[in-house]
Amino acid sequence: MIRLEKRPQPSRLWSALTPVIAVLLTMIAGAALFAALGANPFEAIRTLFWDPLFHPQFAAYSRPQLLVKAAPLILIAIGLSIGFKAGIWNIGAEGQYIMGAICGAAAGLAFYPSESPLIFPLMIIAGALGGWAWAMIPAILRTTLGTNEILVSLMLVYVAETILGSVSTGLLRNPEGMGFPGSRNLKQWDAAHNAEIFAGTGAHWGVVAALIAVIFAYVMLSRHMLGFQVRLTGEAPRAARFSGVNPARIVLLCLGLSGLLAGMAGLFEVSGPAGQISIDFNSGYGFTAIIVAFLGRLNPIGILLAGLLMALTYIGGELAQLMLGLPGASIQLFQGMLLFFLLGTDVFINYRLRFGVKGVA
Repeated sequence: MIRLEKRPQPSRLWSALTPVIAVLLTMIAGAALFAALGANPFEAIRTLFWDPLFHPQFAAYSRPQLLVKAAPLILIAIGLSIGFKAGIWNIGAEGQYIMGAICGAAAGLAFYPSESPLIFPLMIIAGALGGWAWAMIPAILRTTLGTNEILVSLMLVYVAETILGSVSTGLLRNPEGMGFPGSRNLKQWDAAHNAEIFAGTGAHWGVVAALIAVIFAYVMLSRHMLGFQVRLTGEAPRAARFSGVNPARIVLLCLGLSGLLAGMAGLFEVSGPAGQISIDFNSGYGFTAIIVAFLGRLNPIGILLAGLLMALTYIGGELAQLMLGLPGASIQLFQGMLLFFLLGTDVFINYRLRFGVKGVA
């Protein structure tokens, strides 16, 4: 008989090394996958991780894109990690990301073609509130009716996608767009454009917000009583109740923060890199951010590094599709392997395998 036996005290060293081990195992398994698809595995791995940063032909474009891709992943993952630490599983950040983009873009387009400097701040507030309000649905249902926030938040993603399709072809459709779905291009409207702060760096206001979120989360979780209550709720729920922590308040706080940050990520994306509300606006950032949160060990600094690494796989994946002809699905599978190996290695950090005959100690 083979069984898992919980370790009395997981090794801190191995816990810290787990993300690195998971990345290495992903590279090995990914190389085998790419070889099975007919590509040179070493060239594929090099294209994913090295060429975007150091290849003379691609680096000038790819390096700024690293911040562009990483910002929404970090913003969303920070919000998710706070909830995950409390044992609150928001799997619907993709829906909150979409609703933040819709609400933020709608708030700006309502004032088109004004060039008021107040429009972009208004869009940020509207985007944050849109994501927050969408996250409040599973939060309120859990605290009042005891529903499962995993299922509710996940199902709301598909509702948000339906709303996205509807507004792209209806309410927010560009009246000068010759009937094509999609809103006006916000990149062509200075008052609503999330432009680069420093030209050629890829650093826009979403990058600034991501850095602020990292600092805020680090201070809250390590230096503030609220962070202690969040961690206590996740690690020892009964102890948290006995110490006077209000579980409903923690649920509302964690899901609300998660939705707010996801909504802001959606707004910064639609007003910057994406440029408009369209049917295919959602790019899976809300789901990929789950991998980023766990790869970063739910630690704000770890999430910052994990977000940059995952952004690198996005950029390198695009290069691999272009240069090596790899299918897009293989890149998504490669990214999913990261979470698979991370969870797998976590099992052996927290448990040990025991072999024996059934019924014999």
